[in-house]
Order: sequence, then C-alpha cells, then structure tokens
Amino acid sequence: MSIHAWPESQRPREKLLARGADKLSDAELLALFLGSGLAGCNAVETARRVLHDAGGLRALLEMPPPRQRQLPGIGPARQALLSASLELGRRYLGEPLTRGKALTQPADAAQYLNACLRGHRHEVFACLFLDNKHRMLAYEEIFHGTIDSAAVYPREVLRRAMVHNAAAVILAHNHPSGVAEPSEADRSITEKLIRTLDMVDVRVLDHLIIGDGIWTSLRERDWPVC
Repeated sequence: MSIHAWPESQRPREKLLARGADKLSDAELLALFLGSGLAGCNAVETARRVLHDAGGLRALLEMPPPRQRQLPGIGPARQALLSASLELGRRYLGEPLTRGKALTQPADAAQYLNACLRGHRHEVFACLFLDNKHRMLAYEEIFHGTIDSAAVYPREVLRRAMVHNAAAVILAHNHPSGVAEPSEADRSITEKLIRTLDMVDVRVLDHLIIGDGIWTSLRERDWPVC
C-alpha cells in the first residue's frame, strides 16, 4: 500500500511533524531520506529491507560508502544523503568546540570524539589541538592502524602541533572491540608523547579511549597526562 493511502497520523512525515522525530522507528526515519521505495514497495518497506540487509541502523551508517551504494534502494544520491546526515551530526556536536569553548573537563571533548571515532572498524589515533586557553584549533586523525593497534609516531604529532601553533593537545583513539579500558601500550605511548611535546612546551591534557558509546580518561585514572 502506498504511504499516501495510510492514515495521516501514521505517515512518517506527518507523524514527525505532529509528535517529534523521536517517535519514529528506524525504518520510518530512513524512509524520509529515501523519499520513495523500490518497485512494488513503499519507502518504509524499502527502508525495512535496507536495514535488514545492512544488519541494522548502526551497521548501515558505519558501512563503507561503496557498500552502502550496493544496497537495494540506496544508490549514489541516497548514500550521499546518509553521509551528509552523519557529518551534520558530527559538526553539531563539535560546534561548541569550534566556537571557542574552553575544554576544562574530559567530558567537554569526549562526546565529540566519540562521534568521530566510534564507527571506525580499525584503530584510529586522533588529536585535538588547543590554544593557550584550551580552545580547539583543529581536530586531526593522524594514524590509522589495524583492528588491534595503530602505529603512533611522536615526531608526527609534534610536527602537527607545531603546524597549528598549539599550546596543548588532547589525545584520543578508539578501541574497535568496544571496550574503553586502557592498555599498557596506551600508557606507554602517552608517556612518550608527553615527553616529546614537553620539549616545545605543548601540554598533553588528556588521552581519551573511545569504546562503544563509552569512553575512559587516562587523566582521571591518574596516569601521567596532566
């Protein structure tokens, strides 16, 4: 049945306008992006099929773009919309940082870093470069590794800090396992980076470990990062 033949209160767009986006199912939200369905299917039915084939909403959004485009009902144009929606979310979370908010607590940066790093299937090491008032100058993903580890070279972190004229830095990397528990290797590279950056008076304020919707601050674990 065409969505236009549904009761108005059950149509995704009208339901969103009347009751709010949080009242829609994953398939209904995705249907609004799709706009129309495959032959013989309305947009909601097509969205359900896409989610089934992808393994759920999160799996769909974390899927590499070439694989997204191969799903029935997606294609290049709709895949571009999905990528744009994810980037809008990241920029929304990062806007307080880019507008000059001073980062004084781990939680100030953790939500943004979680949005940037959680979906990676391999370890990614990133830095938030800060000015002398601990306001964000830049975010960079510097090293990409295997499923288990990323090779981190302190000299490259130092070089990027100098490029941005940073006075401080917050280090971060994800654990693809979803567990945010720091390892001895995490502690070791943190200590090396503290020593390297200290040579040019750049402070390491923290090292955040990003898991599956959770994060751990090495600073709060009393490791030598402050």
